[in-house]
Amino acid sequence: MKPLLEFFPIVLFFVAYKLYDIYIATAVVIAATVVQVISYWLLYRKVETMRWITLGLILVMGGATLYLQDEQFIKWKLTIIEWLFGGAFLVSQFVGKKTFIERMMGANLELPDRIWKRLNMSWSMFFIGVGCLNLYVMANYSTDDWVSFKTFGVPGLMLIFIAVQIVFLYKFIPAPEAKE
Repeated sequence: MKPLLEFFPIVLFFVAYKLYDIYIATAVVIAATVVQVISYWLLYRKVETMRWITLGLILVMGGATLYLQDEQFIKWKLTIIEWLFGGAFLVSQFVGKKTFIERMMGANLELPDRIWKRLNMSWSMFFIGVGCLNLYVMANYSTDDWVSFKTFGVPGLMLIFIAVQIVFLYKFIPAPEAKE
């Protein structure tokens, strides 16, 4: 259910954009994100901090897009979110006992501190890089291209990045014990 909820607003944004325009798509993604957060609350009785931040940003940036009839605001939302994620990972590199990635994955994986830090820094740089790439696409391509980049390019980059991380982490996963 969680993966379905995760992509629900993005898919609806894409469909609304293809059927109508960026402004209808923006209104749809605002409504879908509100429904998404409510659904998380009803299903899990909690909503993660970053989901609240995402909702706040979609309300502010999407609202500005609709009110001012300027699509740049909704386009900037992706960069701001990516930079917030990247910044959170980066700050955790230097503040606290554990990095952000170690807090997320530490219960399932045992790694040396230097590897946790390297993994955490790679996630930070990935998010910051995607935010910068979004700015490049915004500035140099059409809104159609940007919508495709947001809908397919960013998730595709994320899947590739995760695959590279799995390959990197594979050597740290202990072999299953043989049964006698």
